[in-house]
Amino acid sequence: MHEDDRRGRWEQLTEVPLALASVAFLIAYAVRVLATGLSGVGQDLTLAVMLGAWTLFVVDYAVRWRLGGQGLRFVRTNWLDALVVLLPLLRPLRIVRLYEAVQRRHGQPRLSLYARVITYAGVSAVLLGFAGALAVYQRERGAPGTSMHTFGDAVWWTCATLTTVGYGDVAPVTFWGRLIAVGMMAGGLALLGAVTGSFSSWLIQVFSREDDERPPGS
Repeated sequence: MHEDDRRGRWEQLTEVPLALASVAFLIAYAVRVLATGLSGVGQDLTLAVMLGAWTLFVVDYAVRWRLGGQGLRFVRTNWLDALVVLLPLLRPLRIVRLYEAVQRRHGQPRLSLYARVITYAGVSAVLLGFAGALAVYQRERGAPGTSMHTFGDAVWWTCATLTTVGYGDVAPVTFWGRLIAVGMMAGGLALLGAVTGSFSSWLIQVFSREDDERPPGS
């Protein structure tokens, strides 16, 4: 079997299990951050779930690297996957690919290109926002001079950051909190750019079609 075929087969077999592992990782991390009265057993359980899921992510990346047969070129061409391995909290963003896999498997028609871009950008924004709110809240709560006293404050800050509004009433004060903020700003700009560009392209296509159908001289 060709290496590309083996890699495709591997990705097809692992897409759903890895999506479930991504959800498990995010839930375990959320419980670890938000459950203030979590017992020692609960802390150990959530940590075990997170480490188990992260191990699956590393194994998946290593297998795809091996099946790719590209050496270091695989890392350069799949840098986002490498980033997800280093920052497993971003792994749930790959869940948006699960819809494509399910549709292909059942032979059902996919959404149009513009609908897919807007839908995936919206789902990615929700997942990125939730993960970012958890991460920044974990770093900011209890820090001297923090304005992020509750998870609700973190969610409000995340919404303002992803939409590039930036009210400034709530802002991170720690180094790691500000580093997370930089990543959230970059993600927000990318998602807004994808949605705006897709929507603008769709409008141009609609207006062009209307002009083509309009009688001459009208």
